Amino acid sequence: MATKPTACLALADGTVFYGQGFGAPGEVVAELVFNTAMTGYQEIMTDPSYASQVVTFTFPHIGNTGITPEDDEATEPVASGIVVRWDPTEPSNWRAAGELSDWMSRRGRPGIGGVDTRRLTRAIRQLGAPHVVLAHDPDGNFDIEAMIARARDWPGLVGLDLAREVSCRQSYRWDQGSWEWSKGFGPATEGKPFRVVALDYGAKRNILRSLVAHGADVTVLPATATADEVLAYEPEGVFLSNGPGDPAATGDYAVPMIQALLARDLPIFGICLGHQMLALALGAKTVKMNHGHHGANHPVKDMETGKVEITSMNHGFAVDSQTLPEGVIETHVSLFDGSNCGIRVEDKPVFSVQYHPEAAPGPQDSLYLFRRFAESMRARRD
Repeated sequence: MATKPTACLALADGTVFYGQGFGAPGEVVAELVFNTAMTGYQEIMTDPSYASQVVTFTFPHIGNTGITPEDDEATEPVASGIVVRWDPTEPSNWRAAGELSDWMSRRGRPGIGGVDTRRLTRAIRQLGAPHVVLAHDPDGNFDIEAMIARARDWPGLVGLDLAREVSCRQSYRWDQGSWEWSKGFGPATEGKPFRVVALDYGAKRNILRSLVAHGADVTVLPATATADEVLAYEPEGVFLSNGPGDPAATGDYAVPMIQALLARDLPIFGICLGHQMLALALGAKTVKMNHGHHGANHPVKDMETGKVEITSMNHGFAVDSQTLPEGVIETHVSLFDGSNCGIRVEDKPVFSVQYHPEAAPGPQDSLYLFRRFAESMRARRD
């Protein structure tokens, strides 16, 4: 006798996938993306860049290493829900402090297992990150027509400023360094660290740790901070963080602030949404991608050195390289589709990348970017 489905995923085009629910009961509407990473499901769930998105994992075994608080990139999971091939199993890992399903239940996030994720991934590629409703009901009662209608009516991420929602509400200091085997997270840098202000558009904790590990004393400010508020900390460098939503919408308040900082000739380093914010401030434009880049195996070419890096990515918008103004150099491109993955300003200590060097999929292919930021601040001291 077949098991009655306790979860379903309804796409805006009317396609419906049934499976077994886990995590919290309930219903969410979001954009559907797929992620090709083989590890890091907890980091992905807690990455603020996944706000208003349901994540389909192409790797079939999700949940088998459990959950540990050390792997959280934010205080709570931010992704709306997840789709997996196999139901999460009992964890088998010495670091596990809990189970994925229980963790999601406590934090109000639904999941669906038993789905043909290969077929679903093909649909995402063809439909272009469709709008969906994910429902988990232990009794298996679903109003499919209403779910499809809700998915169709959802306006989507274009024009949506989500950075303001996931950003911190007040400033704080971050002094925790990178994790080391048998030692845990390292202490703040000794000596005279660089004063860095990080704009929080949805910052991942490991980015802040990487800044500290490379000599920064980090003060984090809300996404809506003004240039005067940033400069009040007398920063030696400014970092623009990752985050969710439409960069053009966030740019309404972030771009004028960044332009004011550019006039001060401060070292500036951006990642992900921060990269897009910097590009907009310099006069470029951003575009919505078909299905985006989400995974830990993306090859990116450094156009200035010829080096190829294996990178971690999570973005559904991209900088349009055709709109980069004179004096802004395209430094990195995706070897998957040729899209822009990095820029720098000619003759200024200002640069950014679309990918996540702190996620270490290479594992250290991209850490030179943090060193470059530190060196640019050191050069100003000298």
